[in-house]
Amino acid sequence: MDKLLEILNEIDDSIDYEAEQALIDDQILDSFGVITLVSEIEEAYDIELEAACIVPENFNSTQAMWAMIQKKIEEK
Repeated sequence: MDKLLEILNEIDDSIDYEAEQALIDDQILDSFGVITLVSEIEEAYDIELEAACIVPENFNSTQAMWAMIQKKIEEK
């Protein structure tokens, strides 16, 4: 999870990612941020996030992102 928080903070360090629960719904993270985030997550965790994974539910919170990452790692 520390690596994920590091990636998020590189994208925008003004957001409290551990507390925020609506990063997409509240438009805190924009589409460019999501695209960058997907790329960084894929590289950092050596996983592939298909289009079906890139939905607001998986990116609204750090916890949701972490759960998605864990699931993709287990599928490898």
